[in-house]
Amino acid sequence: MNIIFVEPSFPANQRRFVHALASVGANVYGIGETEEGHLDGELRGQLSGYYRVGSVTNVEQMVEAVRYFQDRVWIDGLEATVEAHTMPAAQVREATGIPGTSVRTTWLCRDKPSMKEALRQAGVPTAASAAVESATEAHEFADREGYPLILKPRAGAGAQGTVRVNDEHELLHALQGYAREGATSIAIEEFVEGHEGFYDTITVGGRVVHDWATHYYPNVLEAMRHRWISPQFITTNRIDDPGNYFYQEVRTLGHRVIEALGIETSATHMEWFYGPKGLKFSEIGARPPGVGAWDLYSAANEVDVYREWAHVITHGRPEQPMRRTYAAGIVALRPDHDGSVTGYTGIEEMQARHGDSIIDSHFPPVGHGTQSVEAGYMANAWVRVRHHDYDTARAVLDDIGQTIRMHAR
Repeated sequence: MNIIFVEPSFPANQRRFVHALASVGANVYGIGETEEGHLDGELRGQLSGYYRVGSVTNVEQMVEAVRYFQDRVWIDGLEATVEAHTMPAAQVREATGIPGTSVRTTWLCRDKPSMKEALRQAGVPTAASAAVESATEAHEFADREGYPLILKPRAGAGAQGTVRVNDEHELLHALQGYAREGATSIAIEEFVEGHEGFYDTITVGGRVVHDWATHYYPNVLEAMRHRWISPQFITTNRIDDPGNYFYQEVRTLGHRVIEALGIETSATHMEWFYGPKGLKFSEIGARPPGVGAWDLYSAANEVDVYREWAHVITHGRPEQPMRRTYAAGIVALRPDHDGSVTGYTGIEEMQARHGDSIIDSHFPPVGHGTQSVEAGYMANAWVRVRHHDYDTARAVLDDIGQTIRMHAR
């Protein structure tokens, strides 16, 4: 199999995908923005060829690069794992005759109003939503659905640019913010009350061959707005429990979404809410999850999930089953101020109490600049843990979040 991989060197975890593809026998050809001479030796050794472009989101340049490789070898697939690269990759596949996720499916997995309209037509429970291009349309939606509401960029990943508005004044303020950023159309949605989590899969021909259910504590919008919170997410090892009807419902929802959107062979990342109105779909990406989630899944199952993805891409089937040995999670640690790191307290206590459960951790050194609360779960310090018991793993994450303090000025 000859596989083109988009942007193999940046961000750094992209190399994991290249290594995985090479490890299962694929010939990997990279297209990226970095000068070939600047690729590190290990990565360069895993690539059978490399073509530099000015931008991997420029379809014309990408088509030229793909055809360069097609003139030399038969190309079986073109893979992109970064959200912003998925649409150009789909357009290039269709332009060059390479099989894979279609432009239509990629569009539905990126444009939130279109995504939700397609799923409502398929009977999938989801929040009321619309694309709005003016304040008048936004206010009409608010009059029809009521507050609170969620506003989002039409395409994007995670909580970036997402705003909750509770009344007309906050709606107007948010719309002015989007206008200043040059947005001409945004997604507006009914606010769905409830607990938030995600359901991730690897699929082959539309069939789920690997899956994971993961929970946020607290929900993402709350976690990204308050410095004092040490937010976490944790993947369960109870998803295969036949008596756990909630995870059966999550799986059913996820499979219906995959079928309705026409996802064939791909990694997926689907967000959901569960509350007074039951289980509701939130959004999906036809790509792996971010924030090191696959690292947690690998540690929880004692299986290299990157290699499983590569085996599916290259051989059309999984290599190993998920073992569900552990629950595993991450807790993010925020600085008490923005600025430069001055030190930490509580690390020794954490190691003494929970050393056997710690997978790994990251503590930026003294003098290192901090990042904002909104920057995400791995923006500053973090600790990842695993435990055979889900509730114990949660308690460990809670204790670490309460014990360690990151100081800055």
